[in-house]
Parts: sequence; C-alpha cells; structure tokens
Amino acid sequence: MSLEKFDDALEVLEELKEYAPRESSVYALMGKIYKRRNMHEKAMLHFGIALDLKPSATDVATIKAAIEKLHVPHELDDNLQIH
Repeated sequence: MSLEKFDDALEVLEELKEYAPRESSVYALMGKIYKRRNMHEKAMLHFGIALDLKPSATDVATIKAAIEKLHVPHELDDNLQIH
C-alpha cells in the first residue's frame, strides 16, 4: 500500500479475508485504501465491518476518526495507522 499499488494491496487483503475473516484490521486497511481511491461508500462499508468485529479500543478510535474524515483529501489525512 505504501507504494500506492492499491489494486495489488486489495488483492492480497481479499485473500487475507479468507484466512482471517474476523480480523478487523484487514477490513480497516481496505477501508483506508478505498478512501484513498475516493470510493467512499466502499470505504464506509469496510470501516463499518471492522467496527462490527470488535477491534481494540485504540483501533476503534482510529477507525471512527477515519470515518469522520472520510471526505477529507487523503493528502491531509495520511496519518491513519491501523494496528
């Protein structure tokens, strides 16, 4: 993802979902990628799934902050770190 190979990153994350379907960080990271691609509905969907999977309190705060900043350009919000 850091190389901005978003399609490749999404492909790997889709595969990871098969092996770890209850891992909230996979969905949160997918949400972040969709946000970067201005696909806000898909981003919101994946952030919501991540929250439904009961992540750590730190990740809950991070995901909720990402949702609040969904329409902020990614250049201004590159500090989103999912654990």
